[in-house]
Amino acid sequence: MMTTEHGDDRDLGLSLRLLWTGRTRPPRGRPPALTLDQIVEAAVEVADELALTEGIEALSMRRVANRLGVGTMTLYRYVPAKSELLDLMLDRVIEAPDPTCDIDDETGWREILTEEARCYWRLCVNHPWYPYVDQSRPILGPNALRGLDRVLGLLRRTGAPDRTLMMMLAVQHDYTNGVARSHINELRAEARTGVSNEEFWAQQAPTLETVLRSGDFPTMLSMDEKTFDFTYEQLFEFGLNRLHDGFSSILDATPR
Repeated sequence: MMTTEHGDDRDLGLSLRLLWTGRTRPPRGRPPALTLDQIVEAAVEVADELALTEGIEALSMRRVANRLGVGTMTLYRYVPAKSELLDLMLDRVIEAPDPTCDIDDETGWREILTEEARCYWRLCVNHPWYPYVDQSRPILGPNALRGLDRVLGLLRRTGAPDRTLMMMLAVQHDYTNGVARSHINELRAEARTGVSNEEFWAQQAPTLETVLRSGDFPTMLSMDEKTFDFTYEQLFEFGLNRLHDGFSSILDATPR
């Protein structure tokens, strides 16, 4: 599944208006049959269903219209194209705070960053299309900006410069995004082929056992049998801890 390119051909001003001021009815014509919220919610539902089979590339205005039981042209009275719709979807799925993200004014920086990363991990798992939308030029909507404002406000207690904090969040975001994509790619391969991950490796086992006994791969042959026995969630947590170990050289030495 490739990253969906969007943004270069979108109407930036319109996306900003839709995100920040909303629009409950089209500017002209008959009274509205829908609200913008209904359209965005339907688009998220369709994207979630397509994520592991056809991918976010398969999301279309027609499919969203079919979900709502209206003609495709009806949607264009509210949203001009898929690119602007994606901007609204990206902000919508982070609207409700995850109740497990328990961060307050007494929480240390490691806990703040850990919960921030776990919340983003769950966002990607719950909406597997999310990390495949090109957000190299993101439009910050109300929910995204509110979350960023909150976490930066909490991290400022460390005394580190704002630029340093922003770079740490960016590094952590890209790390989480990468592991989440690998995890989702595995789920997508299973959905696409009907072959589970266990079955996939079981098919390779006889060949691997034969070549390992040849003596050409002594390190691989001598490895502990549980060497590869970890999940993507465990890999994510392991890497996240090591990432924070690196951040500690900056934050723990910064005067409060």
